[in-house]
Amino acid sequence: MNIPEELKYTKTDEWVKVEAKIATIGITDYAQDQLSDIVFAEIVVSVGDTLEQGKGIATVESVKAAADVTSPLSGKVLQVNEEIGRSPELLNSDPFGRAWLIKVEIALSAELNELLDAESYRKFRNE
Repeated sequence: MNIPEELKYTKTDEWVKVEAKIATIGITDYAQDQLSDIVFAEIVVSVGDTLEQGKGIATVESVKAAADVTSPLSGKVLQVNEEIGRSPELLNSDPFGRAWLIKVEIALSAELNELLDAESYRKFRNE
Protein backbone atom coordinates (compact mmCIF):
# COMPACT_ATOMS: atom_id res chain seq x y z
CA MET A 1 0.00 0.00 0.00
CA ASN A 2 1.48 3.30 -1.11
CA ILE A 3 1.21 6.05 1.54
CA PRO A 4 3.23 9.13 0.54
CA GLU A 5 4.79 10.79 3.58
CA GLU A 6 4.10 14.38 2.47
CA LEU A 7 0.31 13.98 2.36
CA LYS A 8 -2.42 14.09 5.01
CA TYR A 9 -5.18 11.47 5.20
CA THR A 10 -8.70 10.83 6.45
CA LYS A 11 -10.15 7.71 8.03
CA THR A 12 -12.53 7.62 5.03
CA ASP A 13 -9.53 7.19 2.69
CA GLU A 14 -9.10 10.59 1.09
CA TRP A 15 -5.68 12.22 0.78
CA VAL A 16 -4.86 15.92 1.01
CA LYS A 17 -1.82 17.78 -0.30
CA VAL A 18 -1.54 21.27 1.19
CA GLU A 19 0.39 24.04 -0.55
CA ALA A 20 -0.07 27.46 1.05
CA LYS A 21 -3.87 27.77 1.49
CA ILE A 22 -4.70 25.39 -1.37
CA ALA A 23 -5.59 21.74 -0.79
CA THR A 24 -5.54 19.12 -3.53
CA ILE A 25 -7.83 16.18 -2.68
CA GLY A 26 -8.01 12.62 -4.01
CA ILE A 27 -8.63 9.03 -2.93
CA THR A 28 -5.91 6.88 -1.42
CA ASP A 29 -4.18 3.85 -2.86
CA TYR A 30 -6.01 1.78 -0.23
CA ALA A 31 -9.40 3.09 -1.41
CA GLN A 32 -8.75 2.37 -5.07
CA ASP A 33 -7.43 -1.09 -4.20
CA GLN A 34 -10.56 -1.91 -2.18
CA LEU A 35 -12.80 -0.77 -5.02
CA SER A 36 -10.75 -2.69 -7.60
CA ASP A 37 -11.34 -1.84 -11.28
CA ILE A 38 -12.91 1.64 -11.29
CA VAL A 39 -15.24 2.09 -14.27
CA PHE A 40 -17.05 5.34 -13.43
CA ALA A 41 -16.29 8.50 -11.50
CA GLU A 42 -18.31 11.67 -11.18
CA ILE A 43 -17.21 14.79 -9.38
CA VAL A 44 -20.40 16.33 -8.02
CA VAL A 45 -19.06 19.78 -7.12
CA SER A 46 -18.16 22.67 -9.42
CA VAL A 47 -15.66 25.49 -9.44
CA GLY A 48 -16.91 28.22 -7.11
CA ASP A 49 -18.91 25.88 -4.86
CA THR A 50 -18.44 26.24 -1.11
CA LEU A 51 -17.69 22.92 0.58
CA GLU A 52 -18.31 21.79 4.10
CA GLN A 53 -16.08 19.19 5.69
CA GLY A 54 -17.67 15.74 5.36
CA LYS A 55 -19.95 16.59 2.45
CA GLY A 56 -19.86 14.59 -0.78
CA ILE A 57 -17.56 15.68 -3.59
CA ALA A 58 -17.57 12.63 -5.87
CA THR A 59 -19.00 9.20 -6.58
CA VAL A 60 -16.74 6.37 -7.66
CA GLU A 61 -17.96 3.02 -9.02
CA SER A 62 -16.12 -0.17 -9.78
CA VAL A 63 -17.21 -3.53 -11.08
CA LYS A 64 -17.83 -4.64 -7.49
CA ALA A 65 -18.81 -1.56 -5.45
CA ALA A 66 -19.68 2.11 -5.35
CA ALA A 67 -18.36 4.70 -2.93
CA ASP A 68 -18.96 8.32 -2.08
CA VAL A 69 -15.94 10.55 -1.64
CA THR A 70 -16.29 13.27 0.99
CA SER A 71 -14.41 16.50 1.49
CA PRO A 72 -11.82 16.39 4.27
CA LEU A 73 -11.87 20.19 4.49
CA SER A 74 -14.21 23.15 4.20
CA GLY A 75 -13.47 25.70 1.51
CA LYS A 76 -14.11 27.02 -1.96
CA VAL A 77 -13.63 24.77 -5.00
CA LEU A 78 -10.94 26.30 -7.23
CA GLN A 79 -10.47 23.51 -9.74
CA VAL A 80 -12.08 20.21 -10.75
CA ASN A 81 -10.15 17.45 -12.53
CA GLU A 82 -12.29 16.97 -15.65
CA GLU A 83 -10.04 14.12 -16.81
CA ILE A 84 -11.46 11.82 -14.11
CA GLY A 85 -14.91 11.65 -15.74
CA ARG A 86 -13.37 10.70 -19.09
CA SER A 87 -10.72 8.34 -17.66
CA PRO A 88 -11.86 6.96 -14.28
CA GLU A 89 -9.26 4.20 -14.54
CA LEU A 90 -6.67 6.85 -13.57
CA LEU A 91 -7.92 6.41 -10.01
CA ASN A 92 -6.47 2.88 -10.11
CA SER A 93 -3.29 3.62 -12.02
CA ASP A 94 -2.24 6.99 -10.56
CA PRO A 95 -4.25 7.83 -7.40
CA PHE A 96 -1.68 10.34 -6.09
CA GLY A 97 -0.82 11.95 -9.41
CA ARG A 98 -3.08 12.57 -12.38
CA ALA A 99 -6.12 11.25 -10.48
CA TRP A 100 -6.54 14.15 -8.05
CA LEU A 101 -10.22 15.13 -7.80
CA ILE A 102 -10.47 18.78 -6.74
CA LYS A 103 -8.45 21.74 -5.51
CA VAL A 104 -9.90 23.81 -2.69
CA GLU A 105 -9.05 27.12 -1.06
CA ILE A 106 -8.93 26.14 2.62
CA ALA A 107 -11.49 27.99 4.76
CA LEU A 108 -10.67 26.64 8.22
CA SER A 109 -7.02 25.80 8.78
CA ALA A 110 -7.94 24.18 12.13
CA GLU A 111 -9.51 21.31 10.13
CA LEU A 112 -6.01 20.38 8.96
CA ASN A 113 -5.25 19.30 12.53
CA GLU A 114 -7.95 16.62 12.25
CA LEU A 115 -6.18 14.89 9.37
CA LEU A 116 -3.83 11.96 9.86
CA ASP A 117 -0.16 12.04 8.95
CA ALA A 118 1.23 9.13 6.91
CA GLU A 119 2.33 7.11 9.95
CA SER A 120 -1.04 7.48 11.70
CA TYR A 121 -2.91 6.52 8.51
CA ARG A 122 -0.62 3.49 8.04
CA LYS A 123 -1.35 2.35 11.62
CA PHE A 124 -5.10 2.98 11.15
CA ARG A 125 -5.20 0.86 7.99
CA ASN A 126 -3.08 -1.95 9.46
CA GLU A 127 -5.20 -2.37 12.60
